[in-house]
Amino acid sequence: MRVLVTGAAGMVGQKLVARLAESPALFGTEVESLTLADVIEPPVPAPLQAISTTRTVDLARQEDAVSLIAGRPDLVFHLAAIVSGEAEVEFDKGYAINMDGTRYLFEAIRSEAAREPYCPRFVFASSIAVFGEPFPDRIGDDFFTTPLTSYGTQKAICELLLADYSRKGFLDGIGIRLPTICIRPGKPNKAASGFFSNILREPLVGEEAFLPVEEDVRHWFASPRAAVGFCAHAACLDTSQLGPRRNLTMPGLSALVGEQIEALRRVAGAKAANLIRREPDPDIRRIVSGWPRNFDAQRALALGFEAEASFDDIIKIHIEDELEGVTP
Repeated sequence: MRVLVTGAAGMVGQKLVARLAESPALFGTEVESLTLADVIEPPVPAPLQAISTTRTVDLARQEDAVSLIAGRPDLVFHLAAIVSGEAEVEFDKGYAINMDGTRYLFEAIRSEAAREPYCPRFVFASSIAVFGEPFPDRIGDDFFTTPLTSYGTQKAICELLLADYSRKGFLDGIGIRLPTICIRPGKPNKAASGFFSNILREPLVGEEAFLPVEEDVRHWFASPRAAVGFCAHAACLDTSQLGPRRNLTMPGLSALVGEQIEALRRVAGAKAANLIRREPDPDIRRIVSGWPRNFDAQRALALGFEAEASFDDIIKIHIEDELEGVTP
C-alpha cells in the first residue's frame, strides 16, 4: 500500500505516523511507501525512514497537489488545514488552503483516474465547526450543517465535495468530524480553541495559563490518541456501510471548562489548578459561543469509532504520552 499524509508535520499527522512506526499493520496491510507532506519538512520516525519521502508543499498551488497525487497513493490522509482562528482572520488564506487545496487534491485524483483506473481511500479531517447555532441539547447525526465561521464553512464545503466525488466513483472518501483535540502538546497555535488545551498543558508543567472564557462554557473533546484512532479506523472501514452519507461526527466527551479544571485538580492537585488565570477575551468568547457543545454520535459509535469517557482520562493520556519523566 502507498500512503500519503498531508499535514504530516502537524500534531495529529506526527502522532499518526509515529503510531504507524509502532504498528506496521495499523492500516490493515503493509505500507510499501509513505509520502509525508506539509509546508515545512515533516519528521520521519527511524523505523519508517527506508520507505518514506518528505515533501514541502503549498496546497494553495494546484501543481503541488497534482505532484502529490502523481504517485497514485492507495490511501490519503488529508490533515492539512489553516486552523480556525487563523482562517477567520486570514480570509483568503483560509479558503486557498482549506477549500481550494482540498479540491485540487480531489481534481488531481480525478485526472489520474481518467488516464487509468484509480480510486484511493481518502480520509478527510473535518471538524465539528461545520455546525452552527441554534443547537439542540445533543446534536444527532441528522442535524444540518450551518457553520458560523469561515473555517467551518470551508470544512462543510469540502464535506459536500467529498461526498459527491465519492458518489461519482472518483475516490472512496470518508470525512471524520474531529472534536476539539485536547490536550494538544507543544506550543499554542492560532486555533481559537487553543485555550482548552493551554489551561491544562501549562499548569501540568508548572506554568501559568490564561482562560479567556467563563467556566460555564461547554464543548466537545477527544484526546490526540483518540484522533489517531479515528484516522486509523477510517482507513480500514468498509465504506459501503456509509451509503451516500460519507461524513461522520466522531465520538467524544462533552465537558464544561469548569469540569476540565476540576479534573486537573483531581489528577494533578490544587497547585496546578491554581496556575490558571482568568483573562476574558470577547473575541474568543464570540467565536466559541457559536460552536457545538454536545453530540449523540451514534453512527460513528456503531461503526466502531471510540473516544474517552472522562476528562481525567484525557489528562492522564497526556501525562503518559507527553510528560513521562517531566517534573513540574
